[in-house]
Amino acid sequence: MNTRRQGKIVKVAGPVVVAEDMAGARMYDVVRVGKLNLIGEIVELHGDLASVQVYEETVGIGPGEPVVDTEAPLSVELGPGLIESIYDGIQRPLNLLYEAEGAFMSRGTAMPGLNRDKKWHFKPTVESQTKVAPGDIIGEVVETTLVTQKIMVPHGVAGTVQRIAEGDYTVVETVGIVMADDGTETELKLMQSCPVRNARPVGRRLAPNRVLVTGQRVIDTFFPIAKGGTACIPGPFGTGKTVVQHQLAKWVDAEIVVYVGCGERGNEMTDVLTEFPKLKDPRSGEPLMKRSVLIANTSNMPVAAREASVYTGITIAEYFRDMGYTVALMADSTSRWAEAMREISTRLEEMPAEEGYPAYLAARIASFYERAGRVECIGSPPREGALSIIGAVSPPGGDLSDSVVQATLHVVKVFWSLLGRLAYQRHFPAIDWMTSYSFYKEYLKNCFEDKEQGREMDELTVQAMALLEQESELLEIVRLVGAEALSPADRLALETARSIREDFLHQNAFHKVDTYTLMLKQYEMLKMVLNFHKQALEAISAGVETAEIFKLPVREEIARAKYIPQEDIAKIAQIRQTANEQIKRLQTTEVS
Repeated sequence: MNTRRQGKIVKVAGPVVVAEDMAGARMYDVVRVGKLNLIGEIVELHGDLASVQVYEETVGIGPGEPVVDTEAPLSVELGPGLIESIYDGIQRPLNLLYEAEGAFMSRGTAMPGLNRDKKWHFKPTVESQTKVAPGDIIGEVVETTLVTQKIMVPHGVAGTVQRIAEGDYTVVETVGIVMADDGTETELKLMQSCPVRNARPVGRRLAPNRVLVTGQRVIDTFFPIAKGGTACIPGPFGTGKTVVQHQLAKWVDAEIVVYVGCGERGNEMTDVLTEFPKLKDPRSGEPLMKRSVLIANTSNMPVAAREASVYTGITIAEYFRDMGYTVALMADSTSRWAEAMREISTRLEEMPAEEGYPAYLAARIASFYERAGRVECIGSPPREGALSIIGAVSPPGGDLSDSVVQATLHVVKVFWSLLGRLAYQRHFPAIDWMTSYSFYKEYLKNCFEDKEQGREMDELTVQAMALLEQESELLEIVRLVGAEALSPADRLALETARSIREDFLHQNAFHKVDTYTLMLKQYEMLKMVLNFHKQALEAISAGVETAEIFKLPVREEIARAKYIPQEDIAKIAQIRQTANEQIKRLQTTEVS
């Protein structure tokens, strides 16, 4: 190992180790700690003393043992081999470690993030003597049937391509050489290394004005997220945060999915790791893993690696964004990340702020979410990329005044509030339509090729939300004086709101049809429910009893419309027509 300085341990406090004789070391340098060569990162400097957060268990490490500075920041390896990989918080491949060491890996184990032996077929897209700059695409590698990696010039490298050749290479073999204007030569490889704590540069940030379709009706219709947008999912235990995250990872309209399990229970991560390889991509029919990267950092893993895992995940996500892909990153959950920060801060004896969290909690959360966005990538050819971040938050007892929730709400544009009462009623997704919001809702109409449908969908969502708000008010009256005191129109409003909740917003994640809904089907379903309400209001005005309207056979068809396959969407319009005919017959009977 090429090093310039070596210190020795003077203090061990859980995941934090203090080393002396470290003068000249830099913040966030990676170090090797103790005789076991544990991986750590410098997080505080005082004179020649360096405080190191260690990414592995420190039991058995004691004063006097060496601390070796690698003089490089914590970085991830980026290149062919990322897709379908399962990493821990510092990009060690868990599946390969399992093969090498079994279920319990040794401390100090160092295994590169990318396979050094596998050869990839590289096809250049530039020729010799081409001028290149940072971010330029110089070639392609077909990684899976769903993902073609664009090999880019690393940041800090520019000049003229002296040599580049098609062929089969490992990630560490030279595919080309670039000569700078001063005559310096740089070897180009399929792999590049990138520090995780700094955002990768972009050309220009663009407005996030395109909706990221998730197939989840309550999200897409009422509280959509944009491509390049940010969302927060807070909720108490048992409300379905993880299931919502899993659903989004499975069905979201993104070309690349990065799933970060940050401090979650081992059984939940096991579900992800066993489910994902079996899932089929809805657009291609290929396994979903062929466009996914998983980072598993469970609650029994060292706390410092949990703090690093979100940075590892987002740096990998930015790499694919820079190729021009639409990327979705799921972080489950940022509360565990914040708790890791709190524990390390306590060990460093920093002054605590609210609820014991460090004073820089809000700044760290903001800097994380600010790495999302729809951007013009640097380099040529010109291309757009988008990175959306969806973070789950687990506030104690579901308290939305929790520091992590509040710090997150200050920076995200979408708030999906999970409500315990809805979960206990078995209403899933348990997103509370009364307190949730989205600042991207104005872009919903852009999801439709037919501009008239887009405009109408915008109006339908307003009508539906008004009925749900009216229901909330009417239920208070019903609790006080009973349903008999309501007018026929109000009774109809209650029934329609119930239909919106049960027939539209409620969605079964485990039903092969209901688990995912196209935007056009969402439009037809909502139009069907509100059309019934409109026709029923006219019938009530004509003197028809609400009891007669509620007994119509078509209402059973409306309730079951969610189970109509996507290819049979025309049947929903037929149900709407049937409703019109049955209500018209009631009116005719009333008149006669």
